[in-house]
Amino acid sequence: MTSTAPSRASRVACFVYGLSVYALFLATFVYTIGFIANIIVPKSIDSGAIGSQWTSIAVNALLLGLFAIQHAIMARPWFKARWTRIIPPAVERSTFVLATCIVLIIMFWQWRPMPTNVWHITNEPLAAALRAMSAGGWALVLYATFCIDHFDLFGLRQVTLNLRGMAYLHPGFATPKLYQLVRNPLMLGFLIAFWSTPVMSIGHLQFALMVTGYIFVGVNLEERDLLKSLGTSYAKYRAETPMLIPGLKLRRNATNAHVAGQPQTT
Repeated sequence: MTSTAPSRASRVACFVYGLSVYALFLATFVYTIGFIANIIVPKSIDSGAIGSQWTSIAVNALLLGLFAIQHAIMARPWFKARWTRIIPPAVERSTFVLATCIVLIIMFWQWRPMPTNVWHITNEPLAAALRAMSAGGWALVLYATFCIDHFDLFGLRQVTLNLRGMAYLHPGFATPKLYQLVRNPLMLGFLIAFWSTPVMSIGHLQFALMVTGYIFVGVNLEERDLLKSLGTSYAKYRAETPMLIPGLKLRRNATNAHVAGQPQTT
């Protein structure tokens, strides 16, 4: 009788693959910060040869659309179920992360700059405050991943358990720390990082607008999947916790309660 358990060599290969992808993620994450902030990296959002503005808008839209399609498809449960018939389940998340990194690298490489400024804040204290807010947004992104399970999110936990011959169990639904304030603190961090800038070029504005639009689409797709899989527990959490802005739903509920308590007049 042939064993269906993966061999030691296969488990080691999966682990090396997952570890390599995680290292690539870290490098890509750091490069993304430099790309958006126009610092350190050789090719940033506002650097490079300047071409036709309409051509640049079209190319950048295609690049961002590629990112959105990759994320929207590969994150869906139906795709994961079919994909793991082809690849080992232990590397499914690592492969998603790899695909994301590849798409981002293509975007960095092919991005067409449009450096004409939409706004340029010259007041240094205000400019410094915006740069600090952007850095805080990136810190929030990273911290939010550790509030849940950073290494599971980027596939390292899966390949480590596989290497040890242990079954993978999904961390399950939880609302730790930041997730008690908003449902999507990670996405809130991205929005802060992208929009808090003393110099907003046309190219940066296109990036921020399109990614913001996708964040709202992506969050709704993800929450639809969570409602299907978790049912009433997630529905209750969704009803009680704002999507992105802390306290927003509480203030809205308080306002509604106040209005509801007023005598009606005709």
